[in-house]
Amino acid sequence: MKILFIANRFPYPPFRGDKLKIYNLAKRLALHHELHLITFTEQKSDIQYLPKLDAIFSKIEIVHLPKLQSVFNVGLGLLGKLPLQVNYFKSNAFDKKLKTLLKENSYDAVHVQHLRMAQYAIQQKQLFRILDLPDAFSLYWQRRKNVPRSFFTRWLDTIESERVLKYEKYILNEFNLNLVCSNEDLKFLENKHNIQTIRLLPNGVDTDKFKPMAHDYSHAHTLLFTGNMDYDPNVDAVIYFANDVFPLIKQQFPNVKFVIAGQRPIEKVKALAQIKDVDVTGFIPDLSEMYNAASVVVAPLRFGAGTQNKVLEAMAMGIPVVCSNIGFEGLGINDGEGAFMRTDANSFATQVIALLKDATLRQSVGEKGVEVIQKSFSWNTVAATLEQYLSKKF
Repeated sequence: MKILFIANRFPYPPFRGDKLKIYNLAKRLALHHELHLITFTEQKSDIQYLPKLDAIFSKIEIVHLPKLQSVFNVGLGLLGKLPLQVNYFKSNAFDKKLKTLLKENSYDAVHVQHLRMAQYAIQQKQLFRILDLPDAFSLYWQRRKNVPRSFFTRWLDTIESERVLKYEKYILNEFNLNLVCSNEDLKFLENKHNIQTIRLLPNGVDTDKFKPMAHDYSHAHTLLFTGNMDYDPNVDAVIYFANDVFPLIKQQFPNVKFVIAGQRPIEKVKALAQIKDVDVTGFIPDLSEMYNAASVVVAPLRFGAGTQNKVLEAMAMGIPVVCSNIGFEGLGINDGEGAFMRTDANSFATQVIALLKDATLRQSVGEKGVEVIQKSFSWNTVAATLEQYLSKKF
């Protein structure tokens, strides 16, 4: 097949989130199909990585969208009705380049990444278009509104939540197929919008990189959180854990430390390093080493949707996880099959303590997690599923 990928972010380096998914899916599909890519760059330095993508995509079109322009777009968007994040990625230059691509090429399928990018393919009804959502965005914003925040932030959240809900329903009806990464998100969107053109495409794990590494289950001294540390759900999660959960754990394990590993930590996250035994690392090139050094991985997200890479990667390496419903419900597993779901500070701390006390429990939970990931969440498996959807077999 000849397939066009429309991506909101330049998919290299593939460290987290949007970049990680597109890179890993395309890398595997490129073995059997001709792939083209059109995407944004926020920093001109991204161009240095073009040779890495040339090995995957036969044709690459790039539109530079500086952050200042995006902020200006959002400001103008306050006066309109579209979600602000859709305005963030508005670009006449991108639209023009895309139309040229479509005029010069005949595609068997178009893969559109994220609700934000749907605006560019919405009118191309002659094409077979798949919209790949990271999660049910209306569910994300519904949960976000329920977390205590400043008045101004809650005001913006309310505006965005209402806009996303209306826009999401309109968009999902216009695409041939819509994909989400968890059954929780799928059922939510089906019920919320009465739409049946939704299928499951899980997030994946590079099981060559994230795999058991003779982990030492005997130690009980390190709790780990990973993720982009300028992403609101992650920022809220580590602040909540450091202030409300970690002190409860320290009562029984006074020497345990909490490590926050992730790129671009904002000032509120950096400030947590002032708390005794809290370590904020910043960017880590190889997170597999961080996971392997952890006793337990924690993911206490209070808002969000979909599945969490931090949970999948830890499970792939055999490290036990304690997470909230945000990281757990999309996995389709039972409690203890690699991860435990706990939704309040006391029960979350109690479960972490139980794991720290019992090396045998840590090992059995970790080993079950490896089985789950290797069976259902490897990128090879996920890419094969996407290939079926692109072939219109669903």
